[in-house]
Amino acid sequence: MEHLINSQVKNIQISGIRQFFNMVAQFPDAIQLTIGQPDFPTPEHIKDAGKEAISLNKTGYTKNAGLDELCLAATNFVHTKYNLDYNPKTEVITTIGASQGIDIAFRTILEEGSEVILPGPVYPAYEPIIKMCGGIPIYADTRDTGFKITAKQIESLLTDKTRCVMLPYPSNPTGCILTEAELAEIAAVLEDRQIFVISDEIYSELVYGQKHCSIAVFQGMKEKTIIINGLSKSHSMTGWRIGFVFAPENITKHMLKVHQYNVSCASAISQWAAVQALTEGIDDALPMRAEYEKRRDYVYERLLAMGIEVVKPEGAFYLFPSIEKFGLSSNEFATRLLQEGKVACVPGSAFSTYGEGYLRLSYAYSMEILEEGCNRFEKFIQSL
Repeated sequence: MEHLINSQVKNIQISGIRQFFNMVAQFPDAIQLTIGQPDFPTPEHIKDAGKEAISLNKTGYTKNAGLDELCLAATNFVHTKYNLDYNPKTEVITTIGASQGIDIAFRTILEEGSEVILPGPVYPAYEPIIKMCGGIPIYADTRDTGFKITAKQIESLLTDKTRCVMLPYPSNPTGCILTEAELAEIAAVLEDRQIFVISDEIYSELVYGQKHCSIAVFQGMKEKTIIINGLSKSHSMTGWRIGFVFAPENITKHMLKVHQYNVSCASAISQWAAVQALTEGIDDALPMRAEYEKRRDYVYERLLAMGIEVVKPEGAFYLFPSIEKFGLSSNEFATRLLQEGKVACVPGSAFSTYGEGYLRLSYAYSMEILEEGCNRFEKFIQSL
């Protein structure tokens, strides 16, 4: 029966991140630097809120868009943190993680032949969803612009088929951000055009030395922007699966239909825990961010001392060093690093063809693990 499977689905590959993560299981003595998951436990007060929800039998369906209390907490959070104003009753949807938010956003706005401009290298989950919607990913090569998509690049790629521009910043895999000035230039290009923007801001609370800025704060941009966010990275709640989409009502009301028939609603237990996270835990990310910054500085300096070229990340918890000088493909390098050096990192090719020649290293691990990982990495490159 396989010949009857949707051809768009058959042509999709399992994420390169997961492929490599699965391979690592064969090397139990390897240092694992692959997965972008906080190593901090979910804060106790959030776990307690989840337990209380169970004890009080708050385990039924919620409204499709989520609990009223959570929608209010979410809109208050982005207002307080990023100066974004959304109506909690009509302009936010609680999703099953940011991933489902991305899915319903693309499925709502894309049609057959719609073009989506996105930076390369980039998180690998966007392209498959775009293609399953009949859309066409159009990559901007950001390797010579510090891994940042520019207004000039976007303008050069616009066609009459452009339906959306994807802005995933802070970036997975590079850790780069777009500054307020850089976003202002992009907004100037898009302000008067009938083009959606999907802004994936899941790492918004993990920006170092400055405040996160959203494209939606600029004149004329909120009306066309869908913001993706969630609690996985900010509150170390990956398994709770709580995300959000924020958009004007005339967009959200259509995404809500897709969401309704897709999942009905997010877990009620997780939603009650999320209310606690976004209210009493509004600044829970701050101590985690401080620790990530220390880890970033340590690994960045170690890589520079090894003679490795790498852009210093300003957000998230990844470094994306170049391994081009070693003359191996990123997959060959990562495989040998795992087999011979006993360190697991993700080959850059997992993040589109524009990631070839690079390696993604996650520093969402303890300093002890990072020190040993760097020691092994250095020993491995000395053997090449």
